Amino acid sequence: MNMDILLGLQWGDEGKGKIVDFLAPKYEVVARFQGGPNAGHTLNFDGIKHVLHQIPSGIFHPTIKNIIGNGVVLDLVTLKRELLALENVNVFPKNSLFISKKAHLILPTHRLLDAAYETLKGDKKIGSTLRGISPAYTDKMRREGIRVGDLFDVHFADKYNEAKKRHLDILHYLHYPCDNLKELELDFFEAVEFVKNYQTCNSEYLINEEISKGKKVLAEGAQGSLLDIDFGSYPFVTSSNTTVAGACTGLGVSPRRVGEVFGIFKAYCTRVGSGPFPTELHDRVGEIIRQLGAEFGATTGRPRRCGWLDIPALRYAVMLNGVTQLFMMKTDVLNSFEEIKVCTHYELPNGELTTEVPYDFAQTPVKPVYQTLKGWKCKLKNLQDFDRLPEALHNYIQFIESQLHVPITLVSYSPDRKDTLMKGNW
Repeated sequence: MNMDILLGLQWGDEGKGKIVDFLAPKYEVVARFQGGPNAGHTLNFDGIKHVLHQIPSGIFHPTIKNIIGNGVVLDLVTLKRELLALENVNVFPKNSLFISKKAHLILPTHRLLDAAYETLKGDKKIGSTLRGISPAYTDKMRREGIRVGDLFDVHFADKYNEAKKRHLDILHYLHYPCDNLKELELDFFEAVEFVKNYQTCNSEYLINEEISKGKKVLAEGAQGSLLDIDFGSYPFVTSSNTTVAGACTGLGVSPRRVGEVFGIFKAYCTRVGSGPFPTELHDRVGEIIRQLGAEFGATTGRPRRCGWLDIPALRYAVMLNGVTQLFMMKTDVLNSFEEIKVCTHYELPNGELTTEVPYDFAQTPVKPVYQTLKGWKCKLKNLQDFDRLPEALHNYIQFIESQLHVPITLVSYSPDRKDTLMKGNW
């Protein structure tokens, strides 16, 4: 038995939360492997909308073990808030949630540093969610981070105060105000005591033991492949590896134990924050997609930038991750369009056509080259069989498959978990 991996192939917000929740009954373990509270995974069922930021999306299934892996940077205040919200809907995860002792903590001063660094950038802002994630990963790489396991160390207060002093020295140098630090610390230490009542573990042993026992394990990614710190649209990226490689390092699982790789993408494209977006629409069509798709950030509420599907970028993400199956999300958002455009190539500044993502995506202005396909112009409901899809939608799926050479085996056509069409036997 191997570990399957589910991750986003665009700039995040592809709908991973819904699909993890939908697939969860087929798995016995769901594990989150990177990122922090900047990722909002939205789930809709029984008429209720749920947003998870750090807890794996299998948490609504009481028989599933949910693991927060070592690759996550953990905001304990947000985690406490999420856990209390779950209790309000009669979900009690004390027996099903396991937190890696090696996961690094986001401290109150990390949030202040995040805001200070973003302010310094002026009009060159990255578009950070200001949750303290980048400074927390910075401390991790500088070998100065504080981890979940340190919460139980008799020297925790000393470690915290050393980190706090380091951060305050930087903030003082940057002339950034820290007036709300006491309030942030009050919330933080209350959350520390709250979270200490939950299970912590050496998650790398736990997950490998589960795989060795033949249990079905699903690794859940956050953000999207085009935000990967190494392979994304640098510097407009997140602070972790959002690709398959990040699942291995973020959970302590060998690449030899990776099974299926499920790649999720929207039937169009969106992006939050700054950075390159070749197919972005600045017109009425873009606004229609935004409104129909309710394209506003689950974490920040910011309007998402919207555009047509980008095949070169999608093909790049498929290659990086070794995707074995594609899941297409939010298909219904395109229901009303007479025509749908798909970017098949980029035109470089010298007029040359390419299907490759440029090295410096942020500095190389590319012009999208489109192919126009016919829209299906009908509502999608109660779909039971891929063969009975509207002809134009079937052609749209076949066109994407022909470009990527990977099968689309799942189509989602509403936020609700029941409105999901699957191909083949699972």
